[in-house]
Amino acid sequence: MSPFSSPFANEPAFTHGQVPRTAVLYCNLGTPDSPTAPDVRRFLAEFLGDPRVVEIPRLLWLMILHGIILRTRPAKSAAKYASIWSTDGSPLKVWTDKQAKLLQGWLAQRGHDVQVRYAMRYGSTSIASQLDALKAAGTTRVLILPAYPQYSATTTASLFDAVYHWAGRTRCIPELRFVNHYHDDPRYIAALAGRVEKYWSGSGHPDVLVMSFHGVPERTLHLGDPYHCECFKTARLLAGQLGLSKDQFKVTFQSRLGRAKWLQPYTEPSLIAMGQAGVKRVDVVCPAFTSDCLETLEEINMEARKAFLHAGGKEFHYIPCLNDDPAWITALCNITEQHLGGWPTMATDRTAILAASRERALALGASQ
Repeated sequence: MSPFSSPFANEPAFTHGQVPRTAVLYCNLGTPDSPTAPDVRRFLAEFLGDPRVVEIPRLLWLMILHGIILRTRPAKSAAKYASIWSTDGSPLKVWTDKQAKLLQGWLAQRGHDVQVRYAMRYGSTSIASQLDALKAAGTTRVLILPAYPQYSATTTASLFDAVYHWAGRTRCIPELRFVNHYHDDPRYIAALAGRVEKYWSGSGHPDVLVMSFHGVPERTLHLGDPYHCECFKTARLLAGQLGLSKDQFKVTFQSRLGRAKWLQPYTEPSLIAMGQAGVKRVDVVCPAFTSDCLETLEEINMEARKAFLHAGGKEFHYIPCLNDDPAWITALCNITEQHLGGWPTMATDRTAILAASRERALALGASQ
């Protein structure tokens, strides 16, 4: 780089009299572009290469990642992705895109002049690319809204890192706000409970409702990550909303990676133990996932199902994620409105800003 070149990205052309605009960037984890080994490898390299995701000595981990994992895991993971891939593509991308569009529509119905885009932390439709597009559209205020109800440094903080990295190479940074979590928001809990109750209204009740959350290394809990506590609070509030006693639900953690101790109890071993103990029917819901994805459709609805039934269980029911449930979209809209508070987002605000700008220009001698 030339000693006279700028470290900042080129700014989009500025037009005087441009009205400040507000946007919501709805962020999810990400997905491979296709269920093929090369695309899965690229995705896993970015995902597992994030120091927020794997917190072991960097050089050692990179040797393991590139020397072992990325040589063996992509083909196996590609087969798993292929088993849940739809004609429209990755379920995670399909649902996240739909949620963003529905959020845009619901905010517009309430009079908000706000642009909503979705972005992925890893893979295509990156956070940086979407922030670039918003800035080019004249956006001056951005609310970063994670699709993760519970905060974790491995997820929420990582997507914030991506925003900070983009800001670090941007000259004129939009005003930014971040939603850390909504794990105990009554509207989110009510949407979850409604999802479960609707399922039960047509399928009856289980012996045990298993609430399976994505796992993280236990070490993160001792280092101060609130994820474990927020998962249990979500579970307690959901159980209370559903009127469940302590023996009618169980909290577990899935998706363990490597040999380190992760948050327990683990989902699949718990289901096997229940099947062996004579529990006839379990229903599984995954409150940490707002969109169905590999971890819910394949890991839970295929692998965990098989493990429970093989262990002696009779019925396994998977309750789908919130996806495009109207109660969830309403809750997401309400949460968004709360965090937009104080910003001039109403369509009437935009009209007033344009009128005030015109009056100032006329007072300074501008022509009609």
